[in-house]
Amino acid sequence: MQSWPTPDLPMLPSGARPLRLYDTAADEIRPTAPDATARIYVCGITPYDATHLGHAATYLAFDLVQRLWLDAGHRVHYVQNVTDVDDPLLERAAATDTSWSELAERETELYRRDMTALRVLPPTDFVGVVESVDEIAEAVAKLLADDHAYRLETDIYARTSSSGHFGYESRYSREQMLALFAERGGDPDRAGKQDPLDALLWRGRRDGEPSWDTVAGAGRPGWHIECSVIARNRLGMGIDVQGGGSDLRFPHHEHSAAHAEALTGEFPFARHYVHAGMIGLDGEKMSKSRGNLVFVSKLRGAGVDPMAIRLALLDGHYRADREWTGGRLPAPERRLATWRKASAAPAGPDGAALLARVRERLADDLDTSAAIAAVDRWARATLEQQSDGADPAAPALMAATVDALLGIKL
Repeated sequence: MQSWPTPDLPMLPSGARPLRLYDTAADEIRPTAPDATARIYVCGITPYDATHLGHAATYLAFDLVQRLWLDAGHRVHYVQNVTDVDDPLLERAAATDTSWSELAERETELYRRDMTALRVLPPTDFVGVVESVDEIAEAVAKLLADDHAYRLETDIYARTSSSGHFGYESRYSREQMLALFAERGGDPDRAGKQDPLDALLWRGRRDGEPSWDTVAGAGRPGWHIECSVIARNRLGMGIDVQGGGSDLRFPHHEHSAAHAEALTGEFPFARHYVHAGMIGLDGEKMSKSRGNLVFVSKLRGAGVDPMAIRLALLDGHYRADREWTGGRLPAPERRLATWRKASAAPAGPDGAALLARVRERLADDLDTSAAIAAVDRWARATLEQQSDGADPAAPALMAATVDALLGIKL
């Protein structure tokens, strides 16, 4: 599947700091420790509708992870999937009398345009489930052959107990897992399952649904196994970061890790499990079911500068659940105008000190609010001419810092 263009990335002077991130499984902020090539997998969209601000906030968080690793001299192998066949997509297609494949193609293209406008670094591998059906089916067949899965009528389920570590990633109690499983696409009450938490690996052929003839039988992949296979086949095990929204902590990331660990006998699937907070509107998480989505494309269509959207979403900690209101846009628009004016000044205060401060704050679990505040102070001092010994090179370094590390093009 085609990705989107890579934005220009300015080179900064040496001095990057190692990135520390909160790991859900460890319940603490720990250093990331990539090899020469950092490996990251981020769960992608189900393209049944346009990119909303909750999606955008998640992908911006992991865009910063990429930028900080690149600044530290690592290469980055980033994989992202597209769930271009799944129940929500099929339901949306039926409701709008649209071909499911045409709907997926259209919304995926709109997602590409939104990511391009927001200057998100593209994944190295942008992989659709449809193009991965055979490799997923092979993994399902292996799990079945190794007795890590079982058939239930025409479907195939994973044995929750097979990895030997189930529950370590989310750290939820069984009662919490059962409640979330029912709420987030699971089927704990299905008769015949060996454990209510067993997850669907393969959905057997149903009339009126897309289906493929494979080594696992006729049907299509379940949700969690797709990410296990797409990630493992391209990145291997022990990847540096498995990322996504906090609503993926369970069941999606727990099960996808368990499937990969059962397939390989290796542990853990990822060294860090990193989750971004939810974006809410009027006190509720943005979701299609609630009808409260704010779309990136609609804001762009209304003439909002994508860099103002990006600034608005970065002005808050990535792990925190945040509220979006229309009143937030004037503030980032004013901030963006101030930064642009300051970056065009003939001179400014110490640009190297600003770079060091932004690096320091972002390396500490992506503290974007503090990094933005540091740029605010620099811009204010520049425009008010409050500094002694202003440096003519400082405005250019400030613009490069903001571009390379925060992704804001001035």
